[in-house]
Amino acid sequence: MNEFPAGPDRSHRRPDGVDDRTVEALGALSKALETTERARGRLYDFHQMTGTADFQLDRAVQLLREAGHSEWAEKITSEILGRNVIPGHWTFQIVEAYDATYYQPFRELEASAVEELAQGRDHLYEAELKERRRTPGHPHHTARPPLPEE
Repeated sequence: MNEFPAGPDRSHRRPDGVDDRTVEALGALSKALETTERARGRLYDFHQMTGTADFQLDRAVQLLREAGHSEWAEKITSEILGRNVIPGHWTFQIVEAYDATYYQPFRELEASAVEELAQGRDHLYEAELKERRRTPGHPHHTARPPLPEE
């Protein structure tokens, strides 16, 4: 039978000399990056939904032509199909600019802070929170997964 090891693994234990305020600050920085990850996901939603709407217009144009409204079909084709969503930009260009200007620098800064201030040990705040909130001995409150069978 596999045994559950006690306490967090080394990668989630606070290194010597790292104080509470630093762990809390790195937790706040990580949370901000996670929020940015969610914002980036919504930007991809925007990108995909806008592209999908553009392709859905093809059906509307086809139906308008079939219904004898070729002037409206042409108006939609020339005015909306393939139109920039902001001057000079399709949505993929917005995603690329966001990634280059904000997202990648944020990720790199967060990783550098964790490396320099916590010896590269990520999620220390959450790991310590888990230790404070779990019930030792409870089968669904283990510190980490069971050790592999040998």
